[in-house]
This record gives sequence, C-alpha cells and structure tokens, in this order.
Amino acid sequence: MRLSTPLALFGAALLVLVGPPLLSTGSGSDTGTRIPGLRFMVPNTPGGGYDITARTAAKNAEEAGLTTDIEVFNLPGAGGTVGLTRLVGEHGNGRLAMSMGLGVVGAVHTNKTPKTLADTTPIARLTMEQDIVVVGKDSPYRTIRELLAAWKKDPGKLPVGGGSSPGGPDHLAPMLMAQAAGIPPKSVNYVPFDGGGELLASILGEKVAFGVSGVGEYLDQIKAGELRLLAVTGAERVPGLDAPTLREAGLDTEFINWRGIVAPPGLSDAERDKLVVLATKLRESPQWRESLKTHGWNDAFLPGERFGAFLAEQDRRVGSVLKELGL
Repeated sequence: MRLSTPLALFGAALLVLVGPPLLSTGSGSDTGTRIPGLRFMVPNTPGGGYDITARTAAKNAEEAGLTTDIEVFNLPGAGGTVGLTRLVGEHGNGRLAMSMGLGVVGAVHTNKTPKTLADTTPIARLTMEQDIVVVGKDSPYRTIRELLAAWKKDPGKLPVGGGSSPGGPDHLAPMLMAQAAGIPPKSVNYVPFDGGGELLASILGEKVAFGVSGVGEYLDQIKAGELRLLAVTGAERVPGLDAPTLREAGLDTEFINWRGIVAPPGLSDAERDKLVVLATKLRESPQWRESLKTHGWNDAFLPGERFGAFLAEQDRRVGSVLKELGL
C-alpha cells in the first residue's frame, strides 16, 4: 500500500494474517474442550459480523463434538465497549467469552472507555475478511466509479453507513477510500450503526447512499439481488463475486478486517488453556473449514499470547491512523 507511514503500516498489519471430526460422545471430554455452561457474548446487535461469527463458531463446535449447549447472547452498545466492560467485570469467569474484532479496538479509542482489550484474556484470532461497498438494488449508482464521481462532487450529501462506530472497520474503510479519492475525511458524512443487521435496513431503505460492511454479512442479499455490490476493499477480487477491487477503481488503498475471541481477565492457566484448545480444535474441524468457504472468510488463526501481541499492535496502529486522518 503506497500510503504515508502509519497508514502503510496499518494496512500491512491487516494483510498479515484445527484433524478429522472428533468421534466422541459429543461432550468434548476426549479432547479436554468441554466447558459446561459456556456463554458466548456478542457485543452488537443480531445479524452483524460478530453475531454471525459467534453463532457459526458455537454451532460448528457442537457439531464437531467439542462441547455442548453453548449459549450465544447479544449485549450491544457503544461499538462493542458495553460488552467489553461487562466482560472485564466478569473477572475469573472461565465460562464466558466474547466475539470481537477491529471494531472494538477502534471503539475503545473513540469512546475513550476506561476498559480496554489489554484488560482481557486473548484466546484466538479466527478470521480475516474484506469489506465490501454496496448499494440498494434501486440505487442510481451502478458502478464504483459512478459512486466515486458523485461522492467527490459533494461528500456531505452522500451519507455512507457502516456497521461499526467511529474507529471501527466499517468507518476506517470509507475514510481511507475518501483520502485516496482526494476527499477530506472530515467532510465524509458517516452514519454509524450497531452492527450489519441495523445497517442493512438503512441501505435497503435508501437512508444512506451506500454502505460498507464485511463480505460475509451480505452474501445472501447480494445473491438475491437486493443489494448491488460495487467493490471489495482487499488486494484481490473475491472468488464468486463480480466486483472490482478499490485499486482497480483507481483508489490507491486496500483494507482487511479481522475477528477473534477474548475472555475475562483473571482466568487460571487451566481455564485459559481450555478455551484456547477449544478454539484450536474448532479451527481444525471440517465444519469450521466449510463455514469459512460459506461466509467468504479467510483463516487467520492466531492463538493465545500471539493474539495478545497482535491486539496491542492493532491498538497502537488504529490510534495512529485516527490521528493521521484527523478523526
């Protein structure tokens, strides 16, 4: 990416990136992955990327016989920091985990929350995926170049919606797009939504001119013709989708999102290790590998302390990008 130093480093970091089914009784007792009463928190509304990731992971873990009866619940608010605060408050609770990603990193910065991801127990980074630029089926913009031409003329009159609060991936992607297009990021009319589910209704209802979200969130709507896909934000086209990259559209930028799992602080080594092993065995399962294909996710597995180091790096780089963009 040929951007100034902090943005180039950020983009490079984002672009860096579990045996056969277990023939057990379904309890996970043979592998040490069974966690009775495990709850999986989603820090935004149903239908968004964190929600889809959590529910897919829970379903696949049960199908692979790793554990049983995982409860997935939503606790939305403030870009994921309401859930983060709850998680940190559950000190020592080895039966709770939270689906999260780059959006929570950004929300911590923009909301100036006292609790950060450094206060959690990192379990694993699971996936990376491209963001997509979409409009409703009745939108006047049929190509990304048409959209960019109108956006450059009057940025404030073309609201862009994203399923994350300022500082999150669906905010950073259009800001980097604007910068590459010669549009001052501060002039962008960004409308945040608490997850891709809320954003979808506004795109379909033409409350925003276009939306930016993860590729896995809107595949069904794109295939059904409800949404028109204009571009993908990564370095390469997404197989099976007829859309150019931002670079093909003349924008010298690219962007990749990621998602993972964290747990409360204060876990014993045994509790932490059991969650890491569960995530590792999930990643090895054929059920999860099939889900990666279904949702257009890329495997980006990074367990335990290595994920913790990645989180610290992302925190520093998001801060640098927000500062450089004047946001």
